[in-house]
Amino acid sequence: MAEDTHDSSRPAHEPRDGSPEEAALSARLGSLEQRLAHSRVSRKLQTNQSETGSENGHAKASAMALGFRLSSELIAGVLGGAALGWGIDRLFSTSPWGLIAFALIGFIAGVVNVMRAAGVMAKQSERL
Repeated sequence: MAEDTHDSSRPAHEPRDGSPEEAALSARLGSLEQRLAHSRVSRKLQTNQSETGSENGHAKASAMALGFRLSSELIAGVLGGAALGWGIDRLFSTSPWGLIAFALIGFIAGVVNVMRAAGVMAKQSERL
């Protein structure tokens, strides 16, 4: 390379040849750097405030608890149905039909439980 693109003796936003376009570009770059620094500081303050805010922490914990409850109800429905189907298959030698049928029934039951826990079912029954 004949020309060094990174001159360490001057800042990156300082114009090289002094043209008006270069000056305007360096001014915009300087403004952008200031806005980014201000944005970083304000985000850091917001992060520190949100960690200390007890209401926000309780809301996050409550949302996580609801998410774990809904996911565990769905998984329990599927696993319960599959276990019941497996037991029926072992008892009556109908493999794999009992497992398939009861796993599907367990999935449907899990979805209904999730909808009931999330409040979707109550809203639909109020419409009727």
